[in-house]
Amino acid sequence: METEAAKLIGAGLACTGMGGAGIGLGVLFGNYLSGALRNPSAAQGQFTNLLLGFALTEALGIFSLLIALLLLFVF
Repeated sequence: METEAAKLIGAGLACTGMGGAGIGLGVLFGNYLSGALRNPSAAQGQFTNLLLGFALTEALGIFSLLIALLLLFVF
């Protein structure tokens, strides 16, 4: 296998983490919305947890993009 083809395959596999981050964000916000509709008085107390989960999930997606770009342009 050529090295260029291996780089492209590796970068494509590294980008699957971005899809996982998108699925994670959908689950996170969907569960928050479901909980907020069931118990509106507790929604404000869980909002900080929602933002923390959003930031960590998005950071993992950006990290997988960084790894893919490193595989494409550095190695």
